[in-house]
Amino acid sequence: MPQTVAESRDLTEQESHLSESPSAVPGTQRPGGRTAKVRRAVLDATEETLATGGFHTLNMDQIAAAAGVGKTTVYRRWGSPVGLVTDLLHDMAEQSLPAADTGTLAGDLRANATLVRETLTDPRMGAVFRAVIAAAACDETCAAALRGFYRTRLAEWAPVAARAEARGELPPGTDGLELLRAVSAPLYYRFALTHEELAPADAERAVTAALAAAAAGAFTAADGAPAPETGPETAPETK
Repeated sequence: MPQTVAESRDLTEQESHLSESPSAVPGTQRPGGRTAKVRRAVLDATEETLATGGFHTLNMDQIAAAAGVGKTTVYRRWGSPVGLVTDLLHDMAEQSLPAADTGTLAGDLRANATLVRETLTDPRMGAVFRAVIAAAACDETCAAALRGFYRTRLAEWAPVAARAEARGELPPGTDGLELLRAVSAPLYYRFALTHEELAPADAERAVTAALAAAAAGAFTAADGAPAPETGPETAPETK
């Protein structure tokens, strides 16, 4: 959204204070007050650029101009386009909607699949995710930030499986993270790899398949013991 002259002047004054503070790894600080306004303006400009032009169009000077913030602050606070993407992913994880609690496992997984599909098919957010996924494919820092984003989202939704197990809807020891991955994986495959249209039927099919696999014990440990809590960066041991 275009800024007024007054808003731009205010941000310029605010960023002068920020530029005097020590530099930080992008996303590690949680600034409040005037610095929060500067961060918000820069991240909004970053998201807009990713949505309209992709990662390769991220330019620090142009982001500073679009946000109404001094270039010194942008370079000092975020360092590079990768730093901008990293902080944007942190912000997106913090702003995401909370997990559903419909009272049934099928209802909760359906809500999760619907949220994923609606996000990926949204013209703006779909473009942002395409840009971030492309950046993660060629930059390890972006990849780590993307893993962190999904780790946060999976942790938010993990109680869905715990509640379902307590209701007797899942076998004991079901790995909730793997269950959730099974729901979203087919949708991301169509979105990021084959670039196929994502219809509501695709989300419903993913939920049905995940429920069937879970009922068959596909997401429990092979010996029947509770599955370990693994993050997106941890691969299962092979024997």
